Amino acid sequence: MYRILSASKDTYITNRVINNRYRATDANTGQAGTLDLFKLYNEATISGSSEVIELSRLLLKFDLNEVKKMHNSGTIDVSDGSFKARLKLHDVYGGQTTPNNFTCIVFPLAKSFDEGSGYDIVNYSDLDSCNFLTASINAGTVTLWSKQGAMSSGSLGAGSIDVIVSGALAGKGGTVENIAPTQYFSSGEEDLDVDITKIVSASVKDIISDNGFLVAFSGAFESDKNSYFVKRFASRNSANKSIRPKLILQFDDSLQDNHEDFIFDHTGSLYLSNVVRNKLTNLRTGDRSFDLATGSNCMVVKLSTGSIFSKSYKVSQILRGDNRVEGIYSASFAVSSFGSLYNHIQSSGSLTFTQVWGNTAGTVAFLSSSITIKRPTTNQIDLDQTSFHVVTLNLSDRYKVSETARIRVFVEKKNREVILRKTPFEKKSQISHDMYYRVRDFITGEIVVPFDTDSKSTRLSSDKNGMYFDFFMDTLPPGRTYVFDFLIQNMGFDTVVDDAAAKFIVE
Repeated sequence: MYRILSASKDTYITNRVINNRYRATDANTGQAGTLDLFKLYNEATISGSSEVIELSRLLLKFDLNEVKKMHNSGTIDVSDGSFKARLKLHDVYGGQTTPNNFTCIVFPLAKSFDEGSGYDIVNYSDLDSCNFLTASINAGTVTLWSKQGAMSSGSLGAGSIDVIVSGALAGKGGTVENIAPTQYFSSGEEDLDVDITKIVSASVKDIISDNGFLVAFSGAFESDKNSYFVKRFASRNSANKSIRPKLILQFDDSLQDNHEDFIFDHTGSLYLSNVVRNKLTNLRTGDRSFDLATGSNCMVVKLSTGSIFSKSYKVSQILRGDNRVEGIYSASFAVSSFGSLYNHIQSSGSLTFTQVWGNTAGTVAFLSSSITIKRPTTNQIDLDQTSFHVVTLNLSDRYKVSETARIRVFVEKKNREVILRKTPFEKKSQISHDMYYRVRDFITGEIVVPFDTDSKSTRLSSDKNGMYFDFFMDTLPPGRTYVFDFLIQNMGFDTVVDDAAAKFIVE
């Protein structure tokens, strides 16, 4: 799963000095097209101050409710090592002076904030909440920052703070760790792209309140005697939807089913899913409502072929981290080619088995079908790169932004053996367990979703019908045309196929 969430609100707060007369501490910029981060030292004068520091801080919020639902249902697990969350803000360079050689820091907010309705980023004449003094106003109740500019920091659980810098995310008594990541900007024209996995994971598990994030110059850069003006990012109100703030979520939710490529003497995994009215549902093992196949070793799958082989293997609900996924079961095992099977597979190189999925007592059968297991291919070493023919089978030309699409993909080697047939037959897709997708803007060529071979969030799944992946269309800015490309890793070579899919539009 690779999913991009858009900000639900954003703004920046400032104590900028206006006309050397007063500070804009009650100004709001919630509807501005940019998020301006700056610090000015003695660039203005104001009565009663010999040293004048003007600065801003950015505030952003993303709706994590959908992520919580996915975590609670077992679709993802935010505690799993493959789960990653990144905050990305796109630089907006308009020819203005840009600071360089500075560090930004990202804090989780301890207080919620209002976005407000202000536009003016020149004279800061629009007054609203939030601002440098006020976090929010709810039904006439004003919530002030504990320290002007949301500058009161402390550990998780501390009172009278605006931002959280550290905490025991594993629970009471756990190790206290820093949860405020930083990024160094060399040229000053870089995008902000920081790992906020710890913060998002803790927010999803309700360890940290989901109030959003604060972005500021770190430590000394706010207090030194230098000016940093102006680092400008696109806000959620930017006319260019592709550069609006993003929360990027990555998680390896691929399922590698070996029904079509099970090999003798090598461990493989078989999967079974149960769908009732378009919803994954646990299987019933008896006539009582609470007789459900749940947890570890809750079922068996029996493989047999005539009188020469019969063996049962344990089946469990699949795990995503610590969560069991409802309605999906798997068994992992190896079948030896030696012993009673050896003579039967020498000529053909394969053997077909009957597979029966049932309860542990052997009184209920859920599915009976066949599976063909093959010998490993043995030949003289050949490390030539293989070309592939890839086709998306069910891609629509238009999707609604609210849709989640399951895209089916057919794969075959271009140098395959061609067998002539006189009658129609269904061709099976080759199974590739190291195949990834990306999304490219068809017009601009911009890579919106990259190949993710590290956390494997864009890896394709496999089942008895071939290759597939699920894609959340709300990841893509609507109103544009896109295309899927594919990467196949095979025998140490990377093959990119960029002509496999027709273009599609997100409405």
